[in-house]
Amino acid sequence: MCPGDRNVEHRQSGFTYVAMLFALVIFGIGLAAIGESWSAASRREKEEELISIGSAYAHAIAAYYVQSPGTPKSYPQHLEDLLEDKRFVGVVRHLRKVYRDPLTRDGKWGVVRASDGGIMGVYSLSEMEVLRKRPLTSVNGVMITGTRYSDWKFVYKEKQ
Repeated sequence: MCPGDRNVEHRQSGFTYVAMLFALVIFGIGLAAIGESWSAASRREKEEELISIGSAYAHAIAAYYVQSPGTPKSYPQHLEDLLEDKRFVGVVRHLRKVYRDPLTRDGKWGVVRASDGGIMGVYSLSEMEVLRKRPLTSVNGVMITGTRYSDWKFVYKEKQ
C-alpha cells in the first residue's frame, strides 16, 4: 500500500461523516415541519371541541332558564345544577356531564354571572389567540367574536 492510498481513504471517511450530518439536518428540518403541522392540527381540533362544548353549555343553560317553574325565571347557581335539575319532581338533565375546558390544563371554565348571581354562560380561561377568524353564532343569535379564547363567551340571554 502506498502512502497516497491511505490519504484517499481518510478523505472518503470525512465525506461520509459530512454526508451523515447533512442527512441528519434534513431529517431534523422535516421532523420540525411535521411537528408544527401536527401542533396546528391539534390546536384546531381543540378549538372545535371548545366551540362544541361551549355551545352545549349555552343550550343547557337556555333549557334550564326556559323550563324554570314559576314566574321569575332563574339561571343555574352552579354548573352541576345542569346535570340534575332538582326543581322538578322527576329527573331533568340539561347536560350529561360537566365538561372540561379543552384548552386549559385544569379544565376549569370561567363563568358569566347574571344579575341574580346565576350562571348565564361560560368561557375558556385560555389566553391563547384564536385560529378561527370568522365570528360564531351563539344560542340566541348573538355573534361570538374575539382575538383570544377567553373573549369567546357562550352565553344565553333572555330575549327582551
